[in-house]
Amino acid sequence: MNELIEREEVSKIASFNSIDVFSIKTEKFKTNAIHIFFNDNLSEENVTKNALVPAVLRRGTENHPTFKDLALYLEQLYGASFDCGVVKKGEQQIINFYIEYISDRFVQKDENISEKAVDLLIEILTRPVLENGLFKPAYVEQEKENLKDRIEGRINDKVQYAVERCLEELCKGEPYELYEYGKVEHLPNITPEELYRRYIYIIETLPMRVFISGDSSDGVIEGIVNKLKQFPRGEIKKVEIPKAKKQPEAIREITDRMNVNQGKLSLGFRTNIMADDDNYYALAVYNGILGGGIHSKLFQNVREKASLAYYAFSRLDKFKGLMVISSGIEIANKNKAIDIIREQMEDIKKGNITDYEFDSTLKSFETTLKSIADSHTGMVDFYLSQVLYSTGDTPASFINKIKSVKKEDVIRVSNMIEPGVVYFLTSME
Repeated sequence: MNELIEREEVSKIASFNSIDVFSIKTEKFKTNAIHIFFNDNLSEENVTKNALVPAVLRRGTENHPTFKDLALYLEQLYGASFDCGVVKKGEQQIINFYIEYISDRFVQKDENISEKAVDLLIEILTRPVLENGLFKPAYVEQEKENLKDRIEGRINDKVQYAVERCLEELCKGEPYELYEYGKVEHLPNITPEELYRRYIYIIETLPMRVFISGDSSDGVIEGIVNKLKQFPRGEIKKVEIPKAKKQPEAIREITDRMNVNQGKLSLGFRTNIMADDDNYYALAVYNGILGGGIHSKLFQNVREKASLAYYAFSRLDKFKGLMVISSGIEIANKNKAIDIIREQMEDIKKGNITDYEFDSTLKSFETTLKSIADSHTGMVDFYLSQVLYSTGDTPASFINKIKSVKKEDVIRVSNMIEPGVVYFLTSME
């Protein structure tokens, strides 16, 4: 296993103007990829604008002024793919852009696919379509409508919605409660002028990290780095990494009502353990035993034996020190489900952990870590998390630390977890 997941070599190859460049060397794929990330603190003032900027940038560039023009040019690059967006990691909002394209070894040497791909990515970021020196108003308005639809469409995935609402309520009054794509009520007041100012701020001021993954030659990588050195940069903002915040003792109960037939029950907890805490590995094993798969206590005892849930799982946010337990239940079974879920947590505190539960959890981590290497995006996301939170793990070191966890470590961290919110999405009746 370790030989497999150590096959990819990751190194920091350059750092300038608060741009850190990393290379992930692998010959596993027929494609190479370049990912560019800007990270900002989540804030009420900027969360929606930060989400809107990449949406407008993807509409076109000076040389490819429409989405159709961009798509046609990507086709000329042997079907290269481009995408962008935002994601939340703890209380940071990550703005990301990437391009994936065929490896140079599969095309004629004079085609320079890598150079064309990086030029296009940089053009998207630095030479957008403008009208009178600002973002094109038609593009801004159209993307505001698209973003509005996306935000309002959260409710279409009831399982994920219930999980997010639970964690938002758990972190009420903290930046974490903000949805990474922002708020609908912000949109009417965002003008092309204001959004363009925000775009300039992102490009020039936010910390920037670049990951080059694949089998690019040293010469190609050096060429990419030289192009990045021309990126417009100014005084760089320092993005703070918040520590875990202890949950008050009182447990709050939150009920939302929608037109649903099945209740969505989510329980939110503070783990008081962040990604850079030595206890995190024991917490990860705890979560796996509790609700990390078909071997887990929640699946076996809440779903299978008691038949109280259509699904039951637990999930960590290691960047904020949170855990959520989620289940889909008959509405009338809410209290029964809560009781049996709490029984599973108490069982772990008492040391009632079977060898099957423990060993299956460790094996599931091996499977998960192996899958990281199956895509550029998986590898880059793993290493970005290590960089942002200075944890320094590789997939191999992570699994070795997981394997060193003992049952007594799991019992110890189980006593650090504090309940905070009981969230229930139920019917209108």
